Amino acid sequence: MAPTVSINLCCYNSEKYLEETLESIFAQTYKDWELVIVNDGSTDSTESIIKEYISQGYPIIYYFQKNHGLGYSRNEALKRSRGKYIAFIDHDDIWMPEKLEKQISLFEKDYSTGLVFSDAIYFSDKGRRFQLYGNKKAPSGKIFPDLLKNYYLCLGTVVLKKDALINIEEWFDERFSVAEEVDVFMRIAHHWKCDYADEPLVMYRMHEQSSTSLMPERFPQELELILEKLLMLDPNLLLEYKHEIEIMKANIQYGYAMDDFRHNRRIMVRTRLVPYLAIKKKLWIPYLFSFLPFSFYKWLLLHFSHSVIVDG
Repeated sequence: MAPTVSINLCCYNSEKYLEETLESIFAQTYKDWELVIVNDGSTDSTESIIKEYISQGYPIIYYFQKNHGLGYSRNEALKRSRGKYIAFIDHDDIWMPEKLEKQISLFEKDYSTGLVFSDAIYFSDKGRRFQLYGNKKAPSGKIFPDLLKNYYLCLGTVVLKKDALINIEEWFDERFSVAEEVDVFMRIAHHWKCDYADEPLVMYRMHEQSSTSLMPERFPQELELILEKLLMLDPNLLLEYKHEIEIMKANIQYGYAMDDFRHNRRIMVRTRLVPYLAIKKKLWIPYLFSFLPFSFYKWLLLHFSHSVIVDG
């Protein structure tokens, strides 16, 4: 019989943190699951770690492939998933023991719920730590316009109803390197309600080897492509969510501006931000700091930015 939940884990050279991640899955109080692991061509001891757990009898579906990238790997994991629900975890994150139990129960309250997420603790090996939503409760229900204004879902917290994937035009866009889940989750949020477990059920590890850290310039590029795709799928969005789309455009330009700032192109920072200062007043902060070296603004972000939810 098919399990209720398929847990998707895609990994590449993950030996450093993989065992801790796997142990957090096996410690779940909710037991009706399978773990679908796609190894994207690892050359370290990742495979031997996985095979050791397989030998112990854990319900693991394992697939090794040549290196194709994260979007391709996530699609391969989905193809092999038999569950009614799909949960996601990256190879360096940690689940709280009651994570699945608390989220699966929320689907049963409303059939029109297609996605459930939770709060998370962000932490680093250097001791930095903060709660994703801080003192703000994340919106639930029809959150699509909120995600347009500021995407705030953490992948490791998300559980999807598999039926929600059947009704979208494609799964993960294999062109994307850092925002492949943003594309999918936003399209699902456009069609389905989303519910929220108001407690941190995931420990999200921040480190310098993450794809977002290694390729920060890719995020605004991919967000721009996501917006183009959304408008192609439904041109009415431009009228229905005009204000929210303008804020999304402001966030995209902020991403480009930060890449300029890191490369000391400070005049370009201000050129990008000026058209959006009236739309999103918080952009005045990086605009003014761009008259100083980037190190000052980086310090500000590290010490005062504790939540990804930003008011439009």
